[in-house]
Amino acid sequence: MPDMIREVRDKGVVWSGEFDTYHQSVPPLLDATSLLAELAPHQRVLIKPNLVEALDPPITTPIDMVEALVDYLLFHNSEIQIIVGEGTGALEYDTFHCFEQLGYLKLLDKERVELLDLNIEPCRRLTNDACKRWPELYLPELLFDCFLISVPVLKAHSLCRVTLTMKNMMGCAPPAHYQQGGAWGKSSFHRKLDEAVFDLNRYRAPDFTVIDGAVGMAKAHLWGPTCNPPVNKIIASYDPVAVDACGTSLLKKSWKDIGHIWMANGVLGQAEPLEIREPAVASK
Repeated sequence: MPDMIREVRDKGVVWSGEFDTYHQSVPPLLDATSLLAELAPHQRVLIKPNLVEALDPPITTPIDMVEALVDYLLFHNSEIQIIVGEGTGALEYDTFHCFEQLGYLKLLDKERVELLDLNIEPCRRLTNDACKRWPELYLPELLFDCFLISVPVLKAHSLCRVTLTMKNMMGCAPPAHYQQGGAWGKSSFHRKLDEAVFDLNRYRAPDFTVIDGAVGMAKAHLWGPTCNPPVNKIIASYDPVAVDACGTSLLKKSWKDIGHIWMANGVLGQAEPLEIREPAVASK
């Protein structure tokens, strides 16, 4: 099977807005990206937050961030179906425990919104001889039937230095295939991690990304200090490489030092030059 790489819209372009509150900051950012026009041909949207474990934000994507995105889509599109899907890496509980602990169950009160545990969804077997780490990969069938919006948080990572939109896709990998020892549900990804993340995104990269940089994790992904001062940004892009490069810079690192970003540069998107656009600010 050849690369399943799609043509990236607005390659190298990242929209960047100041954070106030999610319901105030997210709509003008999304307006600037023309997301509604991009969604017009699609009936279903899959929103993929980072709920790696049942830990409070900014380790995980805040429910307020996801709810602001959901409310925006529901307000502007009366027919769209929204799925909020994640596959936690924890072994001692399932993804719905994360949904419950982190406040996501209230989304079920909204029409046309459902929650799904991607860890147990039916999977498609994919192959690509060009992928050195994953010449064969299993991913949920759902990923290929929806417009995919990744909503990670801005975090450093103890193994691959940052975890942003491309790394967020690891939540889609089913533990039935990728829990091979250790205390984490996707443990086989930890061998050649950067290459594993790159290959995963060659099979399925996000169609659109919103990174929550309201605070940021400065040193690691599950512990350690938050960014001080808070980063106070929300950034968005159709280009997963560009948005990860921009997020890396917000963490005061260089994308050239991040293995999966430089592997993906020129293949899945463009890390430089970046064009940073700011949303229009409504007059008061």
